[in-house]
Amino acid sequence: MCTSSAKAAYPVETLTTKDGKTIKITLFKHASLAIDYDGLEFYIDPVTKVAGTEIDYTDMPKADYILVTHEHGDHLDPKAIEELTKPSTQIILNNTSREQLGKGTVISNGRSMTLADGVVLEAVPAYNTTPGREKFHPKGNGNGYVLNFDGTKIYIAGDTENIPEMASLKNIELAFLPVNQPYTMTIDQAEKAALSFKPKILIPYHFGDTPIEQLKERLDKDNAGIQTLIFPMQ
Repeated sequence: MCTSSAKAAYPVETLTTKDGKTIKITLFKHASLAIDYDGLEFYIDPVTKVAGTEIDYTDMPKADYILVTHEHGDHLDPKAIEELTKPSTQIILNNTSREQLGKGTVISNGRSMTLADGVVLEAVPAYNTTPGREKFHPKGNGNGYVLNFDGTKIYIAGDTENIPEMASLKNIELAFLPVNQPYTMTIDQAEKAALSFKPKILIPYHFGDTPIEQLKERLDKDNAGIQTLIFPMQ
């Protein structure tokens, strides 16, 4: 089950697990998200400023977990992490981000860990494949994340192109895919990526000036059963 709300300061998506627990996803800007799972607070790539826009965390709860996909400044922001941290906050990130931030627990591609309330976190590959673009996000460095909440899986792709590993993703309820060429995916690549694992719901993010409505139009025509939701996440 998924419901939407755009009345708050930032858009919110709500999912309900098979056991009736609530997953509330707050969509900030660019690649910054918050997930509240039955009172457990996750932040993914929180930043205080991106593309000239400031993100206000004043009224947001402190984090139980902060996940960082990679070390670029629009994903790793020490100021935002400091604002959201409480004594028990756990920071989980890739190795290069750990080197820059100076703290946190490293998780590498292919690894997983069980967090509070039985939530399972898996780090999956995120990288560029187009010749000449590999330098933006080299293979083996950054992470995408799959969070499994009581059987409801949310995939946050991080900065990546359409990579073969996506086809191995199974039973994804909600996926976030980046669509800003040349750094991540073109619309063609995002369409192919979504069709390779067919999430029930797709939210494009990190899309800059990409005409993102074209992706929704294509996927609607594909009749793949993917519900594509567009929010002002550029």
